[in-house]
Amino acid sequence: MGLLSYLYSPWGIILQVLAIVHFVRRRPDTYWLWIILFLGRYGAVIYLLAEALPDAGSSFKGFSRRNRIGQLQAELRENPSCGNYEELGDLYLDGGKLAQAREAYQRSIAARASTIDPFYHRGVCALLLGDAAAALPDLERTIAEAPNHDFQRAQGLLAHAYALTGQPTKAEEQFHEAVLRSTLSETYLNYASFLAGQGRASEARVWTSKVLEKRNSLLRYQRRRERPNFRRAQKLLKSLPA
Repeated sequence: MGLLSYLYSPWGIILQVLAIVHFVRRRPDTYWLWIILFLGRYGAVIYLLAEALPDAGSSFKGFSRRNRIGQLQAELRENPSCGNYEELGDLYLDGGKLAQAREAYQRSIAARASTIDPFYHRGVCALLLGDAAAALPDLERTIAEAPNHDFQRAQGLLAHAYALTGQPTKAEEQFHEAVLRSTLSETYLNYASFLAGQGRASEARVWTSKVLEKRNSLLRYQRRRERPNFRRAQKLLKSLPA
């Protein structure tokens, strides 16, 4: 069957439905919806190739991750080393399983891990799980040993942890240093949230706008990665007083 015949068969309608469902779930740039609706089946094909196909690659990566997790769990029965636990924690963290990752890093540290990474990542997990107080010692240790760790993300997260635990002076100091050297959207947005909480709405608006200004200069794959930050920035801007 030729491509035109295929598109004008019932499969063409199915492709358009699949494209709309994917759009609703992923919320890419709004112009994609108009492409799907106005170009019909052709627009659906263009959308699925540009937006859904990369997600299929992510699904394959997730399958490989789960396979490696199973292998590590088997290896840990024979060799409960700090390196194996750290790798297991990295895989869980990459898959968004924060509680499991935190436990794996804890076991790596208990097995006498000698590097800063398990401490840093345990702190990251604690912070993302809403336990900022528990995150502080690990993040402070990370900054003491490696101030620029993880491309200054560590310092930005330490500042965020200070803000969440009611230490605005320390938070301000760490944020100020972090944003001088880092362009991470996460750091900018955490700083903007801190400023908003301090009643400094105009400053918060500046740092939030810096995140949204990135959209036109990023490559497609970078924009896909930054979408959660763009949505968070838009939500924060709407909450700020004019």
